[in-house]
Amino acid sequence: MNKDELLKYLKDEEEHSFKGWDFSYLDERWKSDDLPWDYKSIIKKYLKDDDKLLDIGTGGGEILLSLNHPHSLTSVTEGYEPNIKLCEETLSPLGITVYPFVGDDLSSIDDKFDVVINRHESYNEKDLNRILKPNGLFITQQVGAYNNIDLSRFFDPNHIIQFPEMTFNDSIKRLEENGFEIIYKEEFYPKLKFFDLGAIAFFARIISWEFIDFSVDRYIDKFIELNNILKEKGYIESTEHRFMIVAKKIK
Repeated sequence: MNKDELLKYLKDEEEHSFKGWDFSYLDERWKSDDLPWDYKSIIKKYLKDDDKLLDIGTGGGEILLSLNHPHSLTSVTEGYEPNIKLCEETLSPLGITVYPFVGDDLSSIDDKFDVVINRHESYNEKDLNRILKPNGLFITQQVGAYNNIDLSRFFDPNHIIQFPEMTFNDSIKRLEENGFEIIYKEEFYPKLKFFDLGAIAFFARIISWEFIDFSVDRYIDKFIELNNILKEKGYIESTEHRFMIVAKKIK
């Protein structure tokens, strides 16, 4: 396709609607290396049927609901406005408590929980300590500071990491300084392959903190470069950054 055709195709992908935290639109269009751990399996290892559970940043509740934990013992937080509405429409009628929140501020939550889970959402260690019961567990899988830094800097060589504090060691240190004992920890850098340029346009528009001020119009020449790489290799590769921590409140 010529430049004008490529631009139109990529703009259509950039503008495709996104709901919840569901990337199924990219099924078969991208592939990431498997993580050496399984987030849900780790939760199920520690979560008991009578535990009070809080899911921080639940998105649309997709992973939470797959845990099949009793709804009456389950609460969620969500800060993204479209997802708050989605949670209120789908989770609240089930008896799940929904807390809208901004950033990592959990000051409006007075309840105490046995287990707090968090997948790819910000958190505040002091708040976690406050809302967890003694010996309560915090289970988190995080996107690390260096996620997709190679692809981000392909588009913008001057890209600055937006969350430099989110390294594996610093995250562990902050938890330990706030009354937690680390009982499981692991870090991994999976390779992520995109098999078409539209998948990158869709993804980069959503992940705005890694692709700042992204637009297809702004980066069409970069996409032409990527198209040449795609023709040669069959995919575009980026490097992700993930880590997993299970921490117990001990004081």
